Amino acid sequence: MKRRQLFAGALAPLAPLAAALLLSGAVPQALANKSEAPAEPKVLRYAFLASETGFDPAQLSDLYSRIVTGHLFEGLYKYDYLARPYKIKPNVAADMPEVSADYRTWTIKLKPGIFFTDDPVFKGKPRELVAEDFVYAFKRFFDPATKSPVYAGMASIGMLGVDELRQAALKNKKPFDYDTPVEGLRALDRYTLQIKLKEPRPRLLFTLADNSLMGAVAREVVEHYGDKIMEHPVGTGPFKLKSWRRSSQIVLERNPSYRELVYDAEPNADDARAQEFAARFKGRRLPMLDEVHISIIEESQPRWLAFLNGEFDLVSVPLEFSGVALPHGKLAPNLAKRGVQLERVLNTDRVLYYFNMEDAVVGGYTADKVALRRAISLATDVGREIRLARRGQAIVAQSVVAPFSYGYDPEFKTENSDFDLPRAKALLEMYGYKDRDGDGWRELPDGKPLEIEYASQPDALSRQFDELWKKNMDALGVRFKIKAGKWPEQLKSARAGQLQIWQLGYSAASPDVQDGLQILNGPDAGGQNLARFRNDRFDAIYKRMQELPDGPERLALLREAQRITVAFMPQKYTVHRIINDLSQPWLIGYKRPPFGNVWWQYVDIDESKRETAR
Repeated sequence: MKRRQLFAGALAPLAPLAAALLLSGAVPQALANKSEAPAEPKVLRYAFLASETGFDPAQLSDLYSRIVTGHLFEGLYKYDYLARPYKIKPNVAADMPEVSADYRTWTIKLKPGIFFTDDPVFKGKPRELVAEDFVYAFKRFFDPATKSPVYAGMASIGMLGVDELRQAALKNKKPFDYDTPVEGLRALDRYTLQIKLKEPRPRLLFTLADNSLMGAVAREVVEHYGDKIMEHPVGTGPFKLKSWRRSSQIVLERNPSYRELVYDAEPNADDARAQEFAARFKGRRLPMLDEVHISIIEESQPRWLAFLNGEFDLVSVPLEFSGVALPHGKLAPNLAKRGVQLERVLNTDRVLYYFNMEDAVVGGYTADKVALRRAISLATDVGREIRLARRGQAIVAQSVVAPFSYGYDPEFKTENSDFDLPRAKALLEMYGYKDRDGDGWRELPDGKPLEIEYASQPDALSRQFDELWKKNMDALGVRFKIKAGKWPEQLKSARAGQLQIWQLGYSAASPDVQDGLQILNGPDAGGQNLARFRNDRFDAIYKRMQELPDGPERLALLREAQRITVAFMPQKYTVHRIINDLSQPWLIGYKRPPFGNVWWQYVDIDESKRETAR
């Protein structure tokens, strides 16, 4: 089960083995006279577990698309690649921001001499990145025509005057006015950006460091490509899009006009492996790769076999094969002998299933509806899920707070994690969900049939989760049916409020908890908030937490928000996943970033080791 994105990733459709091997790319035969042959390009090859949706930052919320955009576009700041748990550094900004004492005014200087990748729109002339490009890029989230799924989250930042432009466009039924200056988002000069906010935002830097979301775009590019902009990403990042076969293969190539940037990662003193990478690559110009080839292979077996055959350079061990690859949690001897490297981490995520709070059966805020959701939660055997479907590669989740993010406490306990079938049955009996006709299935309190519909994906691993769901619901006496569909289609249905229950994963976008709470924030309903949960007190907490510095008051509000989610149960949090990344011996420098998902420019391919393996 797969990364907010929404940063959400998900299980997805079947891909046959033959297709997997073809998608990974054929290995070119050695030239007869190697001394005359040009050096082969350094190509990173691996696979996504679910389909992308496109490459326009303002229109995305899914994890896999945003992994790509994080390498095509650049934000003002970035996460250091090797520092743990995190360190934020200037990216296209010249220095750290100048911030007012009340955290309401942020002034940022850009580095001059940074250019967008070449595109026909620029008519052969270099196009320099300027402050106005960030003004335009940030305004796009507010343009009703963009239909940004993260609009509400951007609006909650409170940039003065920007949302008013949106409301005027909606009221007057006219195009969004990009040319009207606003106080909260201005280019003071060619290289100076200023953001002014309605309320304090002590952690705005986290948002500005999200390259996949907050990267600069050129206005003329967006206006030229119009509704095709998802297919034509033009950024200032280390890579550019070379080719794209939707839901099949994505190929990126080195950006030839990328600025002079060298490897300067700063690892922790006690991280020997990261120290080795830093010493090896110090001063190397980035990126070190020539191309990145990403296949879309949702089925686990072909993805795993392709890695074993040397077709992929990296794989996150599919759950079905964790016992083979990692007996007793250690790398299998046959893989270790081949020089395969293991990177094992507790992921900064939370897997959950949500209830559509507007659904006639599982939605609503009355006591009987709350009881139904809480009973389903209590009947969910997460321990069995971890043992069987997840092969032990997860820990039980207590709430929406992801590991390593603000407010996470491994000792914190809530009812969310309880498995108590007798109590679940008693709740349903108490609120009228009874088996009135003796057929073994419960009816609604009004006597009508009770049946829940669970959205899923048509692949082998998803079917294992489906079987566990059915056992849980059978034991509870609740009829259950599956609505299968591919990940992008399910996401569209979810945003439209057409799914009743759906399980998916959300990865933390930053070290703060705010993005996790956003998936329950009322104004985000239909965007990040797929559950369409609305609670005035929760929304007030969400708003107040944005304004407060970290400390006892903010933490107390977070705990109250956690209690609200358990009480109403709009989402059931199941696990935090353990990720086991395996890399081939020729892939040098890989470490999974806890935040940001940007790493392609920091790794290298040792072709001599690859050739030896062949």
